[in-house]
Amino acid sequence: MAPEATVAPAPADLEFDKAEHRRILVILGALMLGMILASLDQTIVSTALPTIAGDLHGLNHLSWVVTAYLLASTISTPLWGKLGDLFGRKNLFQLSIVIFLVGSMLSGLAQHMVELIASRAVQGVGAGGLMVGAQAITGDVIPARQRGKYMGYFGAVFGITSVIGPLAGGWFTQHLSWRWIFYINVPIGIVALFTIAAVLHIPARRVPHKIDWLGTAFMSSGVTAIILLTTWGGTQYAWGSGLIIGLGVVGVALLVAFCVVESRAAEPLIPLDLFRNRTFNAASGVGFIIGFSMFGAIVYLPVYLQIVHGATTTASGLELLPLVAGMLTTFILSGRIVTKTGRYKVFPILGSAVLAVGLFLLSRLGLTTSFGIASLYMVVVGLGVGLVMQVLVVAVQNSVSYSQLGTATSTATFFRTIGGAFGVSVLGAVFNNRVISEVAKTHLPKSVLRSLVSGSNIIVNPVKIDHLPPAVRGPLIAAFNHALQTVFVVAVPFAVLAFALGWLLKEIPLRTTAFTPTTPDGDSGSEEEEAAGAEPDVPVEVVAL
Repeated sequence: MAPEATVAPAPADLEFDKAEHRRILVILGALMLGMILASLDQTIVSTALPTIAGDLHGLNHLSWVVTAYLLASTISTPLWGKLGDLFGRKNLFQLSIVIFLVGSMLSGLAQHMVELIASRAVQGVGAGGLMVGAQAITGDVIPARQRGKYMGYFGAVFGITSVIGPLAGGWFTQHLSWRWIFYINVPIGIVALFTIAAVLHIPARRVPHKIDWLGTAFMSSGVTAIILLTTWGGTQYAWGSGLIIGLGVVGVALLVAFCVVESRAAEPLIPLDLFRNRTFNAASGVGFIIGFSMFGAIVYLPVYLQIVHGATTTASGLELLPLVAGMLTTFILSGRIVTKTGRYKVFPILGSAVLAVGLFLLSRLGLTTSFGIASLYMVVVGLGVGLVMQVLVVAVQNSVSYSQLGTATSTATFFRTIGGAFGVSVLGAVFNNRVISEVAKTHLPKSVLRSLVSGSNIIVNPVKIDHLPPAVRGPLIAAFNHALQTVFVVAVPFAVLAFALGWLLKEIPLRTTAFTPTTPDGDSGSEEEEAAGAEPDVPVEVVAL
């Protein structure tokens, strides 16, 4: 095993001049508009769902408004990354904006629930390209050594939209119409589209292309089965039901078939040699686990704020600002330190440890915990998340050849998204079972229990709980609080596992150029050679777009 590289401070001539810095900021502004579109629409519909169900008479299919978007964006992520590597990321990013805007308009115009679900799937396909394209294009225009300080901006988009989304959805629904939560995307998308066309000029490789359609079909089907399993398991269907078990078996079989196809494909969707890259494996593993613990746990912070603290839906969104403040602080700070020192390995390790501490602190939240203390705990969680997420992107992009930049970025993002889906599902099952167990201990009237439990699932309705008599509401809130404490405790070991995996990351010198030529067949060479900027003998022809 090669020793870890010694990384020198960035020389002065590697710093961007003011004109280049301004150009980069304009490009990043357009990319972030795309990221805002994709990340905002993950949460903006949440507060509008009851109104949408009433207008379109589709209460039974309400969950699919969210699930269709999640499925389409997750499935399309690896395909967008691969197509970007094959055909150039600028055109693909513009296409993803157009697809997203078409889906937005169709969603706003939908007259039936089925139309809305289908339109949300179209949106999701576009969102997959926006998320991957924005991160991969940074690798086209910014050297890895300088990339850290700019990646913090993308982290800021993620943190801010997680709070703004529900607030904006509620405002549009109350003051205009729920349809405007989709229409508002159009002017933002048009600005991003024209800005990208005007300022982004990156080379595209001219090499023969053969799309791996069979691999795409197996991957899409397998991931669909797995996401449906994690979405439905423990909620619509029991974990031991025939449908859930069948989805698991089919999903695993399809993904095994996908691996077989990829090993023989001329242009594989996800090249299996990526998994011989130690940095890629470690970063993807950390990303999966961080997604699991972060998304799975953070989902339940609003539940705590609304049920235990009695906050309204809007207020609970604002009360998450300490979490966002923590993330923004370390997103920006870690990026600047990476750029200055050239070292990144310490941040996933430190961030995972801080996240584990933060999740443990959240498990100590109680009925009498003040909002000040809760805010402090949320800040700790945010600091941990901000130290990990964007640095992993830099590490992955720096460890692969330029020919695999989009594929590696999209695959790492894919693992984090799947981790989040698993986290929400598994911790949701933990929460559901613990609430039912705790509620059973309260010996509440059967009429109350019937209003809170549907089959084997608990119904989380803060408004309904708030209107219960004090003698009933008190024990019920205590039961929810105990269940939430359990959720946060269960998430802690996963953050500790991410801490352990972080040590497997390799400290490779960050590239000082934005482009690393590769051979026409996309041979990536060794991890160390590529990361150091070594250039193979046969460069490919490139053309500016």
